[in-house]
Amino acid sequence: MTQQAEASTENADGGHGGSARAIVAALLANLGIAIAKFVAFLVTGASSMLAEAIHSVADSGNQVLLLICGRTSKRRPTAQHPFGFGRDRFVYGFLVAVVLFSVGGVFAVYEGVHKILAPEELTSPVWAFGVLGVAIVLESFSLRTAVRETNAVRPAGESYWAFIRNARAPELPVVLLEDTAALTGLVLAMLGVGLTTATGDGVYDGLGTVAIGVLLIAVASVLAVETKSLLLGEAATEAVQRDIRTALEGGEHVESVIHLRTQHLAPEELLVAAKIAVRHDDTAEAVARAIDEAEARIRAAVPIATVIYLEPDIRRAGQPSAGERSSSSAPGSSTSEG
Repeated sequence: MTQQAEASTENADGGHGGSARAIVAALLANLGIAIAKFVAFLVTGASSMLAEAIHSVADSGNQVLLLICGRTSKRRPTAQHPFGFGRDRFVYGFLVAVVLFSVGGVFAVYEGVHKILAPEELTSPVWAFGVLGVAIVLESFSLRTAVRETNAVRPAGESYWAFIRNARAPELPVVLLEDTAALTGLVLAMLGVGLTTATGDGVYDGLGTVAIGVLLIAVASVLAVETKSLLLGEAATEAVQRDIRTALEGGEHVESVIHLRTQHLAPEELLVAAKIAVRHDDTAEAVARAIDEAEARIRAAVPIATVIYLEPDIRRAGQPSAGERSSSSAPGSSTSEG
């Protein structure tokens, strides 16, 4: 998640009210779907129905985790955690990927391989078709809610895949991916059951189950990679960093920005650290006033900049500005900050 317009982190209720609505909608849909799928599996014996039932249980557990982190991330800072607990949302997002991989994907692959090696005839496949049809309707409702909430914060012109890659808040990308995988999995289950019913060969049911497992593992892998990046600490976007530099240099007492570093402490909390160049003949009082004014300008331009550290310095001859450093830096290059 390396590029993103910061508008995608702004929402009601602390920045993730829309996410909470999408999570609750997905949770309610998955609980009902899981029960129906287990009943269909008991009646038909279709392994793809069992895989889909476990998938729905895993999704339900994941949505509970996301709701929990919405509360734990709001805890007040402590002496041991002075920057607060906003990264709980990143930690739980990573746990979602682990659960989806292990409980959903690996189990489905195991069950599918077992059914391929020892295929069984389905009984009462009409139950499976009925449950799958209802599940598709419910999952479509859940996905529709997630898409609507995503569109409320997704930058204009940005694709859904780019939103998933770029979002600093993990909840909506998680729900979008889970719901999309769920609908695709239902189609695969429908194909597996349909081909088994048409041919009488249980191998197709097993193949459909393996396909569901591979799909879930792929989705879990994408989630793991993206949330790992957030856990490591991501900087603000280039657009936001430009706004910060503009705000810093907008006062009469700050000549330029020598270097700038940012990091997300949470989706809606940004740490800003900068070394700013001031005039060599400024008094201590003037420098202190310049820093206070610069902080105020940053907070006005970028409201999520909750923690700001500014260090005054005198620019040395030939020392590049923060903007020049950003444009000239290349992978593998190093810079001396002084």
